[in-house]
Amino acid sequence: MSDPTPAQTLLLWCLLARHGGAPQGEIVPAVRKPDREALVSAGLVAVEKRGRALILSVTDKGWHWAGAHLDAPVPPSFRVLGDLLTRLGRHLGATGGTLADFIGAPPEPAGAAPAPEAPRRAPAKAPAPRPRTVRKPGPRQLRARIEDAYLALTGGERARAVRLSALRTELADLDRATVDDGLARILKGDGTARLSQLSDPKALTQAERRAAFSPAGEPFHLIWIQA
Repeated sequence: MSDPTPAQTLLLWCLLARHGGAPQGEIVPAVRKPDREALVSAGLVAVEKRGRALILSVTDKGWHWAGAHLDAPVPPSFRVLGDLLTRLGRHLGATGGTLADFIGAPPEPAGAAPAPEAPRRAPAKAPAPRPRTVRKPGPRQLRARIEDAYLALTGGERARAVRLSALRTELADLDRATVDDGLARILKGDGTARLSQLSDPKALTQAERRAAFSPAGEPFHLIWIQA
C-alpha cells in the first residue's frame, strides 16, 4: 500500500484522538469499510470483534507512521485539523517531544471503583537473580537492526530521512556505543545507507544535539537507507 488516502488518514487521527482505539460505531465521521480494510492491510490498524462491535486500534506501525506524517493531507472539509497537525509537528520537532507523549495514556473510566485490596502476606524471599550476559550483536546483525528500526519509523519506505534521535529511541535496548559502532560502519562506506546533517538551525533541538553521531567533531543527525 502507498500512503493512506486523506480519508484513511482522517480515520487514523480519529482513533489517535481517542488514545489510539475506539469502537467503530463511536467514530465520527462514520467508518467506510474500504478505508478500514486498507489500513488493516497496511498494518496501521488492527480490528478486534467483541460481541457485535468492532474495536479499532492503531498499531505500533500506525503510531510511527502518524508521528512521521503529521503533515499528511486530510479531506478538504477538515482543513482546520490538517493545519493544527502541521503546527503540532513543528512543535514536537522544536521540543523533541513525541506524538505518544502528547496524546498520553487513556484516562481511567469515570466512577470506576478501586479494586479490593488483597490480603497481605509476608513477602517470600526471592532467589538472588543470576547475572545476565548481554550479547553484543555482530556487524551484520547490528546493520540489520538499524535497517529494521529505520523501516519501522518510515512505515516500510526507503530513501527518506530519519532523525537519529528517533532511531536511537527505536533501538533503546542497545547501548549508545553499540549503535554508534553501527553508524560508524555506515559512515566508512555502505552502498545503501548514508548519514547527513540537519541544515536548518531551527530544527537542531537539544534532543537532536544529544542524539547526534559525532565521530570526529562533525555531527550527523539523519540517516538515509536506499532501496
